[in-house]
Amino acid sequence: MTADGPILRIDVITIFPAMFSSFLQEGVLAKAIQRGVVDVRVWDLREFAPDRHKSTDDEAYGGGGGMVMLAEPIFRCHEAIVASGPGKSPHTVLLSPQGRTLDQSIAKEYSRRPWIVLLCGRYEGVDERVRETIVDEELSVGDFVVTGGELPAMLAIDSMTRMIDGVVGCRNSVEDDSFYNGLLDFPHYTRPAEIRGLKVPEVLISGHFEKIRTWRKEQSLRSTLRKRPDLLERAELDPEGSKMLARLRQENAESAGNKEEDKG
Repeated sequence: MTADGPILRIDVITIFPAMFSSFLQEGVLAKAIQRGVVDVRVWDLREFAPDRHKSTDDEAYGGGGGMVMLAEPIFRCHEAIVASGPGKSPHTVLLSPQGRTLDQSIAKEYSRRPWIVLLCGRYEGVDERVRETIVDEELSVGDFVVTGGELPAMLAIDSMTRMIDGVVGCRNSVEDDSFYNGLLDFPHYTRPAEIRGLKVPEVLISGHFEKIRTWRKEQSLRSTLRKRPDLLERAELDPEGSKMLARLRQENAESAGNKEEDKG
């Protein structure tokens, strides 16, 4: 927490505020909120509907199936959020399958912003005039469609807040995560050292920290090469990592060659 307040403020606009209750009251995020490291506020869009029925959607002009979220309640809610803030403009994000896909780099980027508004879309989406006036960008969690932006908003909140110092207890655990440095994580083991005949790799119980570091780095590269080789195209490797990767690729090529010989 800085002298001016929380490192990151997040405001969520939704028609289902109750969906966020347990999410914000459990785990490391709840503790970070309690300590004032992160400030998350959930706004009920229906409270800003101008009619007595609290309407937040209507039929689309031009016909077709599905409803469209009304612009006026969103405008009013957004104005209330801005008025409640420190005078700066928040970065407003619409959760939408049309946005750029959430990944670790975006989570890092968002974690460095002081103030983010997440607009949870529903139905066929929001009135286009909302996109044109208050939305800074759209964010997706993948090339698929879900019933609303609430779950994607939770994923965005969780991924960005854990990047902030003081949210996750051990900073090293964040820095060693999959994707943090462009690679997948290395394997993890805990007690007992042997269970049902399955043993922990000897290097991890050797007490030799340099060998453990090297093993983990190699395993991270090995896992990435096997499961997500596309990540290696943009991963920034140091000389040690580059040599490890070259050796692993050579091993794979030799193994593939041996299999072809066995088939012959």
